Amino acid sequence: MAKKILSIALLSLFALGLAACDPEVGSKEWCEAMKEKPKGDWSANEAADFAKNCVLTSD
Repeated sequence: MAKKILSIALLSLFALGLAACDPEVGSKEWCEAMKEKPKGDWSANEAADFAKNCVLTSD
């Protein structure tokens, strides 16, 4: 039982570590990464965030 809990805890920490490597949604780096990603692979949320943060900005 303790082995299972330890495994889940380590997996959770690993997943959090990977998530920390992604650029923040709406940042310049995120917009550039989304431009590189095939549009067919975008989720509806990613498309909306891209439109809001990368297309409709006045930068």
